[in-house]
Parts: sequence; C-alpha cells; structure tokens
Amino acid sequence: MKFKRQRSQEVGVDLTPLIDVVFLLLIFFMVSTTFTRESHLRVDLPEASGQPAESEVSQVDVVISADGQYYVNDKPLVNNQRETLERAVRELAAGDKSLPFIITADAGTPHQYVVRAMDVAGRLGFSRLSITTQRNDDEG
Repeated sequence: MKFKRQRSQEVGVDLTPLIDVVFLLLIFFMVSTTFTRESHLRVDLPEASGQPAESEVSQVDVVISADGQYYVNDKPLVNNQRETLERAVRELAAGDKSLPFIITADAGTPHQYVVRAMDVAGRLGFSRLSITTQRNDDEG
C-alpha cells in the first residue's frame, strides 16, 4: 500500500503577539515615566565687600503656621487676632497700598486664619493679593 505522504509543516513561532506585548509595555513605560526639569547651569556669582543697604519694604508677606500663628515679613505677632494683624500690616506698609500682599499658609492651617488675612488685606485696601502654593512635582 502506498500512503500519501503528508507535507511537513514548517515549525515556527508566531511573533505577532510578542510584538504586540512589547509595544504595550513601551507605551506603558512612556506614559508612567515622570520627567523632571533640572538645570545644570552653574553660575559663579561675584563677591562684594561692604554692608548690605537697608531697603524699603517691597512687599507685605504674611506667613501663617499650622497652628494659626501669623508672621508679617518674618516677624511673629503676639497673637492671632485680626486687630493685631491689621496693625502690623498698616505699620509695615506705611500707607502704600500698591505693595504686593502675599499670603503663605501651611497646608494644615485652618481656613479661618487664611480668610482673616485676606479680610485684613481687603480692609486696608490692598489690591495685589497673592496666595503662594507649592509646585507638585508628581504631575508631568
């Protein structure tokens, strides 16, 4: 008897699913990578001798700690009452309402103390009010 010989099929590996998986991994790592902006510029600053000149106030900087303590241009106030803060800002600004009024508060500061500082700025007539934030480096 003569049987028909079957053709032998070529043995090989299908690479299409492997290529798909590699591309998916590539896309995953590209999307999940965080890019940081670093400056590698080194600057040598000149040196100077002499006393630093006393400069006039260029801004009103109100810092509020987590427990509600106010600091006006790095000077702590005796309490956290509205009148005390208003008096300190009025003395510092000396009537110049065009100065920038910057509020920096701790993330855990109760909202009441931030609103109180904003209210003092409004009552004294400051129009250039800013609230500082910290840049979140987790976002791309």
